[in-house]
Amino acid sequence: MGAPATRRCVEWLLGLYFLTHIPVTMFLDLQAVLPRELYPVEFRNLLKWYAKEFKDPLLQELPAWFKSFLFCELVFQLPFFPIATYAFLKGSCKWIRTPAIIYSVHTMTTLIPILSTFLFEDFSKASGFKGQGPETLHERLTLVSVYAPYLLIPFVLLIFMLRSPYYKYEEKRKKK
Repeated sequence: MGAPATRRCVEWLLGLYFLTHIPVTMFLDLQAVLPRELYPVEFRNLLKWYAKEFKDPLLQELPAWFKSFLFCELVFQLPFFPIATYAFLKGSCKWIRTPAIIYSVHTMTTLIPILSTFLFEDFSKASGFKGQGPETLHERLTLVSVYAPYLLIPFVLLIFMLRSPYYKYEEKRKKK
């Protein structure tokens, strides 16, 4: 597989990532920051099932810092998702480079405290999470694996934007 074919495969992967991120964000993530009445009972039940089944403490007892991340997802990321979907599925849209770099760095930065919470937080009843988090290493790693793609794919996006010769910035020089 040559360089253009490899580039197109990565662009398709990224396009599908952003496309699938739209309904996840709209119907699950944003339930924490938008009025409850906006969501049918089925979506609310799906979120409750997920939070209980995977013992996701951030979606059971929402810390203020996590709500701030979800608010950023609403204001900054959600509007970017359809634009990125278009750019990567269409392909060869060099203008997406800077917004994609900003998105990837922002998203990876938010995932560090989230994953650290899952791995290192004391979820005992004495903690602020009221004993509603993962208890075993297996449960912690399962929860990390749910969130890991939202760290790994933005990392791939960042490397792709920085290293791909196609997306590298070329200075335009004025002719004299």
